[in-house]
Amino acid sequence: MENKMDISNLTMEELEAYIEELGEKKFHSKQIYKWIHKIGVTHFDEMTDISKSLREKLKERAYILNMEVIEVQISKKDGTMKFLIRLNDNAAIESVLMKYNYGNTICVSTQVGCKMGCKFCASTKEGYERNLSGSEIEGQIQTIQRYTNERISNVVYMGIGEPLDNYDNVIKSIKLINHPLGLNIGARHLSLSTCGLVPNIYQLADENTQCTLSISLHATLDEKRKEIMPIANRYSIKEILDACKYYIKVTGRRISFEYALIYGKNDSYEDAMRLVKLLRGMIAHVNLIPINEIKEKEYKKATEKSVESFMNTLNSCGIVTTVRRELGSDIDAACGQLRKKYIDKNLD
Repeated sequence: MENKMDISNLTMEELEAYIEELGEKKFHSKQIYKWIHKIGVTHFDEMTDISKSLREKLKERAYILNMEVIEVQISKKDGTMKFLIRLNDNAAIESVLMKYNYGNTICVSTQVGCKMGCKFCASTKEGYERNLSGSEIEGQIQTIQRYTNERISNVVYMGIGEPLDNYDNVIKSIKLINHPLGLNIGARHLSLSTCGLVPNIYQLADENTQCTLSISLHATLDEKRKEIMPIANRYSIKEILDACKYYIKVTGRRISFEYALIYGKNDSYEDAMRLVKLLRGMIAHVNLIPINEIKEKEYKKATEKSVESFMNTLNSCGIVTTVRRELGSDIDAACGQLRKKYIDKNLD
């Protein structure tokens, strides 16, 4: 595939320009886009309504991204499927398929590794390698749909990596996923999670993609947040909340605040009341997450009692709060755990 272009990474507008550069009629781009993104073919020869001469031209100059499933873990408790996927350069990423009554949700990765260094997350353990392209992000959906033969209806950008640290490629993936001739998953079925890259939240607001924005907050005091999340040394909670208010004003969309409850660290009544004070008056929802404990980190999961008490405190003060359903607790469901095992095994 050296010197060949990944045609899956072209938006419809880019594909139209490319097809015209090849001296072909623009309408072929719609056919090609549909074959790649809606039908999910991996070879140009499968495009039966395109002339052989155009298929040969494309084969000479381009390729269709096709990623390989290395390993799948399936939860015996709830059917959650965790995929370890090999990219073309042999790097490995993770994606998780979660099954709900309202449809299938996929959690996609946006980077190989992560720079953010959050203390309770296994994704950051092996360091950062590179950004994923738009097609590699969308390709996780294609790969899992092919593997399971089931349609995915919701996408959460909450896998390995910080989506807003790979801004341009994430926006491109949204356009690819969103397009009516492709997967046609509406923006309101896409949820993007960030640890709080403030300038990029403003940029995303102005983009007005209509996707749901989730903020990984995890603390109510800057000093405490700095201990858990190094990014807090760059942006204060106030700066993040100001950016969130701007996002709500521009898009009219509710923001979801992710709050990972850590035993003895951020799960007290005082923490809950400070969170109420921070979010009061915003169109917001709080999603409490009992953390997955990982061997290399010292943080412990909050008790069921403290999780319930925290939720009740917020709800009684008018902040809509839910506890994230624990899925895949009997497999390596925490971000980065399966990838870390794969890396360790290949280093032996």
